[in-house]
Amino acid sequence: MSSNEHDSDCEVTDVSTAATPLRNQRRASITSISPSLGSPISPPPFRQSESERHSDNGKENTTMRPATYSDSQTPSPGRIPSPIHLSTVNGLADSTNVDTVSLRDILGDPLIKECWLFNYLIDVHFVMSQLDEDTKALVQVKIVHGSWKEEDANRINIEDAAKKYKNVQVITAYMAEMYGTHHSKMIILFRHDDTAQVNIVTGNFIARDWSMCQAVWRSPLLPLQTCPTSPQDTNDPFPMGSGLRFKRDILSYLNSYGQRRTGSLTAELRRYDLSSIRAALVASVPGKQNLRDTDPDQETLWGWPGLRHVLRSVGAKSLKTEPHIVMQCSSVASISQKWMDSFQNTLRVYNSMALSPSPRPVFSLVFPTADEIRRSVDGYACGGSIHMKTQTPAQRKQLEVLRPILCHWAGDEKSNAASGKIFQKPIIRQAQRRRAAPHIKTYIRFSDTRMNTIDWAMMTSANLSKQAWGEEVNGKGEVRICSYEIGIVVWPALWDDLGEVEMVPVFGKDLPDEDNVKVEDPEPKKQNAKNEETMDEEGGKGALDWRQGKEEQAKSRVGLRMPYDLPLVPYSEGEMPWCASTPCSEPDWTGRTWPGFGTS
Repeated sequence: MSSNEHDSDCEVTDVSTAATPLRNQRRASITSISPSLGSPISPPPFRQSESERHSDNGKENTTMRPATYSDSQTPSPGRIPSPIHLSTVNGLADSTNVDTVSLRDILGDPLIKECWLFNYLIDVHFVMSQLDEDTKALVQVKIVHGSWKEEDANRINIEDAAKKYKNVQVITAYMAEMYGTHHSKMIILFRHDDTAQVNIVTGNFIARDWSMCQAVWRSPLLPLQTCPTSPQDTNDPFPMGSGLRFKRDILSYLNSYGQRRTGSLTAELRRYDLSSIRAALVASVPGKQNLRDTDPDQETLWGWPGLRHVLRSVGAKSLKTEPHIVMQCSSVASISQKWMDSFQNTLRVYNSMALSPSPRPVFSLVFPTADEIRRSVDGYACGGSIHMKTQTPAQRKQLEVLRPILCHWAGDEKSNAASGKIFQKPIIRQAQRRRAAPHIKTYIRFSDTRMNTIDWAMMTSANLSKQAWGEEVNGKGEVRICSYEIGIVVWPALWDDLGEVEMVPVFGKDLPDEDNVKVEDPEPKKQNAKNEETMDEEGGKGALDWRQGKEEQAKSRVGLRMPYDLPLVPYSEGEMPWCASTPCSEPDWTGRTWPGFGTS
């Protein structure tokens, strides 16, 4: 996995420290706020259009327009909003940004008193521009990065920018592995109303990343513990997916940085009640862990062993249907067939008391082509953030191994009709993110090939690489991990206190529809089959319609906000994934060409 994610530094927003007398008065009021206050005291954050995003001098404009929300903000009986949100993409229409979350939405609340930021690339000026204008000088900002070399440009930029803010402290994570990166993307907030919040995202803290498709998970506002001797501080094997287990695992993750770096954060977060969280933490920490000597009920497992332990607690909806596991990421490293087989075996794991095994899952890998990058909001400018190398013989061999499972990100480029054959035309469930290049990373197990229901879903900073997930280094049970990563897994049973629950994909908003519409496919086809096997010679008469039929409804449904359209569109013969190091002479929609990543 390349240690570089982007081709250039993002633009920097000038930050003015001037404040009007009215702002000074408001700032003083916020500073003296009573801890008993429990609601925001400023209007909702604003979002902006592409035309408003830049001022006359070309620099980022921080003036934003009101956000757009659906009824997802008020859950109704039987319908639960998606626990994973998509990020706001300013270059897209307002109608496509319903229920989305921007970085300003996370950081712009004036009640924030302390903010811990973990990431790989960080533009300090951009981050500070997302804080409330009247209170940002009062917020204690802690920035944790992993650029440990003194000559590293990322480290120099962070430290130089931080010197301009008295309230910003920079912390360099210890990197135990030379080829690893501090790739975790997390925000932990402490507020004046004595609540805290954990936010996990997939974007770097630079402007360009937030014009791409990202994912955001936000915990509820977490109150202080009412009992100093809460059982949350014990080592009991708390149920997987519970807030008690989440607290144990996130404190273990923070402890891995060392007392000198994050000791104060760990001590502070320990004071809060995380029992309202419904998610399992899956993280990676650099170093080696011996699986034979580790009791996962007493000590957190990292990387793929940690993911496997989580999935063993997750039940499958049906053991008779063929599940479909979709991997989607922004970078595919050089990986061996052996490693890929092992990782897919991890994703196959489920909790079952059945005497016979379930059918083997179908796998897909969603990754954009050059055409999809060309037509994205930022065109080729986002190309340095997405990586799959295809130039050397070894890389081309790896591509041929992956080709049978490759699927488009947007799926709306050149038609397969070029072959002279007419294919069925499925009705598409649109995620409304075709023109937002994917920096998001998701791994989802659909219950069957119709993709109506979901067994589990994960959003994470971890791409498809052994550096992120780890690899076995010997036959003694040792797993070596190079990078810091963090993410969460959710599944329907986490809401079983509401009765029978199923998880369903939702599109364009966070809340499931009133009617539980599903695909009826009496003869499901394997996704890995050739296009000819799904051909409809009648020109669409037998088209797959996901709206046909209604299966028996569960009592409650939790949505899972989809970043890509369904059904998936497999690559056609000869189509290639985007390769940032390959020059592209065909101009993008802005008229720019691509010289190739790392070239002048």
